[in-house]
Amino acid sequence: MSRINQPVCASPRSNQIRLTNVSLVRLKKGKKRFEIACYKNKVLEWRSGIETDLDEVLQIPNVFLNVSKGQTAPSADLAKAFGKDKPVNDIILEILNKGELQVGEKERSAQLDRVHNEVVSIVASKLVDPRTKRVYTTGMIDKALDMLSSQAHQQGDKKGTDTGSGVGTPATGDDAEAKPRTKEYTWTGVVTTKSAKSQALEAMKALIAQQPIPVTRARMRLRITCSTNVLKQAVKVAKGGDADGEHKAPGTVKDKIISYVEQVETQDVLGSEWEVVGFVEPGAFKGLSDFVGNETKGQGRVEVLDMAVTHED
Repeated sequence: MSRINQPVCASPRSNQIRLTNVSLVRLKKGKKRFEIACYKNKVLEWRSGIETDLDEVLQIPNVFLNVSKGQTAPSADLAKAFGKDKPVNDIILEILNKGELQVGEKERSAQLDRVHNEVVSIVASKLVDPRTKRVYTTGMIDKALDMLSSQAHQQGDKKGTDTGSGVGTPATGDDAEAKPRTKEYTWTGVVTTKSAKSQALEAMKALIAQQPIPVTRARMRLRITCSTNVLKQAVKVAKGGDADGEHKAPGTVKDKIISYVEQVETQDVLGSEWEVVGFVEPGAFKGLSDFVGNETKGQGRVEVLDMAVTHED
């Protein structure tokens, strides 16, 4: 079934096959640990859909109890753990798809590089210069993240030195009461245990908070439509909303919708529907969407035309 290009050493014991230079995938099932031997870098390619030929992934189509010792799994153990009638190929696929990949140093480094490049690419597509609205190159984003990572590690070392005496002073306000700490967004570099998308979001928050270079989230381009019947209706204000002296919300549904739009591109009435197309900050999207859904009772909708509007040189 599978080509064996790596050195294989036969053992005097019939259930032992020695393999070298492999990536292992382990799965614990039925109180036993099962392993398969794969070519380096191929497991991640298989799981991401890049590689679809199982022969290019497996070094040998066997299930092991211990690859390093060359000990193959007895049929009785496989039947007890995976089911009596389950074919070996299906068992191999289950281990390959669900098992834990044992990553070597070179493979871990390659994986980190892939995740890092993906994070930088995502961030570069979502952030812009606030003045020109133009995107930064991936190289500039990479350097900015390196600056944040270096700062975070330096602050960590300093904090460890400062707390060595065991003495700490909480932040206090004018009335000498301890103030709650505000959340600090930091960036220490990529890891392989989180998705690139979630890490890109963390990186963007850190860049926006600390501004090693001037950045802001690229605006969304939206189309908001609403029945003209509800445009002039007064906006409901939550009870106690103005008790602390905060400014009042805009008076009508139309005013409230427009208040979310940073820049109006077009505005028109088409029959019985009012339509506005404009640019909205990503952080305001949920509030706008919730308001339109709740206040118009199904007579309005928000449509995303562009998730991130940028200008490229």
